[in-house]
Amino acid sequence: MPASPSPFASVKLPAALVQQAREAAQPQRRSVAGQIEYWATLGRIADETGLTVQEAREAIARYDARQSGGALDESLDAIEARFADAETTGRLVQAVRSTVSANRQKADAAMPRAA
Repeated sequence: MPASPSPFASVKLPAALVQQAREAAQPQRRSVAGQIEYWATLGRIADETGLTVQEAREAIARYDARQSGGALDESLDAIEARFADAETTGRLVQAVRSTVSANRQKADAAMPRAA
């Protein structure tokens, strides 16, 4: 009986990057792979929306808090599953774009008008 195809792929990464991911993952209770996926997601959001990494982090945190009704004791697996679902359905990008738009409107309103 042939094995079903895996949804995962192996890649070679520099040992220094893996060590950095290991160190960053530990306080967040992520796996090394989960940390690298998180970094990749932040990078994609920043690249596609023009957000800074900090703005992307804040958008992800607000999205997660809003989706969970503010519950912070949710398991990591549940959070990752909701995040993956939001990414797949496009809701994450939509939430990030909405946040960017709101932040730009606030920044524009705060800027003094030229006479």
